[in-house]
Amino acid sequence: MNEIMSILSYTFFQRALLCGIAISFSAALIGVILTLKNYSMIGHGLGEVGFAAIALALALNLPTYAVSIPIVIIAAIAIMIISQKKGEGADLIIALVASGALALGVIITAFTSGFGTDAYNYMFGSILTIGSADVILSIALTVISVGTYAFFYNRLFLVTFDESYAKARGIRVTLYQFLIALITALVVVIGMRMMGTLLISSLIIFPAIIAKRHTNSFKGMVFTSVFVSIACFIIGMFSAYFLNLPTGAGIVLIYMILSALSLATTKLLKL
Repeated sequence: MNEIMSILSYTFFQRALLCGIAISFSAALIGVILTLKNYSMIGHGLGEVGFAAIALALALNLPTYAVSIPIVIIAAIAIMIISQKKGEGADLIIALVASGALALGVIITAFTSGFGTDAYNYMFGSILTIGSADVILSIALTVISVGTYAFFYNRLFLVTFDESYAKARGIRVTLYQFLIALITALVVVIGMRMMGTLLISSLIIFPAIIAKRHTNSFKGMVFTSVFVSIACFIIGMFSAYFLNLPTGAGIVLIYMILSALSLATTKLLKL
């Protein structure tokens, strides 16, 4: 306990904890919608796009957020539009975007400074890189996510489960798809410093999948997903610190353990 209190006295750890809880909250909210709409892998695809954008920003010596946020938002919107209008599966579009973006990021990095500390930290995450700006952005993101759910809950529910019925009810489905894409992109970009581009999708996928196994309603899935997300983040962050692991890897490890326990519990209850 004394060691835990000692860790909490560090400013960098306080920033990382606050930032991580905020991002985990937003990731859980948007993850429920993405999972139910079969867009669960979009976080992985956007993570690769984020890596390419970060590589470009580092190569040009530009602010990373100024470059990555607009690029990832455009990519998120494009994936949704193309997968729906062209009739292609979302997984196929995401796979193509992810592969291309990762290759582009590697090429940019290879022709500039190589895989230095900054590129490594963005790929695998590092709590040491989290600053005050990240905390402010993550809190702002949480406000946007909660506000979106609070004001548009019923419409998001309809858009998630039946877009055709939502359109028949006069709901502007495209607008809500844009909101979903926007929040997803922001979760990915802001969460990359902590989780890394290769693992950020786990923050979106795991809580929703675990919650889906143990709830029978949309609202129950949302609340369970948020609880699981925040709890796993806190446990994973402390585990990563004590085991000297990259932050993202420690958090994913906890998710995998909980997911295995969740699956085992579900199977036992069916016996």
